[in-house]
Amino acid sequence: MKTLFHAASKRGHAQFDWLNSYHSFSFGHYHDPAKVHFGALRVLNDDTVDPGMGFGKHPHDNMEIVSIPLYGDLHHQDSTGRDEIIRHNDVQIMSAGSGIAHSEFNANTDKPVKFLQIWVFPKLRNITPRYEQKTFLAADRQNKFQTVVAPDDATANFINQDAWFSLTNMSKDFESSYTIKKSGNGVYVFVIKGSVEIGDQLLNERDALGVWETSDFKIKSTTESEVLLIDIPMLLS
Repeated sequence: MKTLFHAASKRGHAQFDWLNSYHSFSFGHYHDPAKVHFGALRVLNDDTVDPGMGFGKHPHDNMEIVSIPLYGDLHHQDSTGRDEIIRHNDVQIMSAGSGIAHSEFNANTDKPVKFLQIWVFPKLRNITPRYEQKTFLAADRQNKFQTVVAPDDATANFINQDAWFSLTNMSKDFESSYTIKKSGNGVYVFVIKGSVEIGDQLLNERDALGVWETSDFKIKSTTESEVLLIDIPMLLS
């Protein structure tokens, strides 16, 4: 088993008037040649947007873009006519495909919105742009892995890639084994809250660990924890 540790304190950082953003991978003005991508995972931004503010309409193509609100509500509009509010416990995915333009704003004027924005290289290029959004109950991920994005699970959001996103809320001292979904995939483990151990590596809040060249691994919480696991192809086609 190979691993790669990314400390929260070593992430890129961008601070604007209305946006506070931490980058796990090279993005915008932040560039680290050692952190361009992890397999097909290209971007993991940890964003806080001030009340009423946000990203104006801008284009994307040939990227799978996942948004996971952690606090507050996100207002999404795009060139397909979609106009949606994405709330805590919702997960949204947009397949940019042959081209789409969208905007993302804090839907509230009295509190910030905190969300993870994640980009994955697609399996097929230039598909017709698509959008999907589902709500997932937190109780259904207590001490188990809840699949929220998958190419083969109707209860999850569909992704144009052999990738699976799972969320778990772990009680203190709970231990579980995660089995990688497809041969040749690795997993990027991102700690949203709390702390966990994988092997002899301790991960605290917002730390991450890439794991690959194994079929499974154990993860143990050392506090009450919330964790995102991104199961992703390691080779780009």
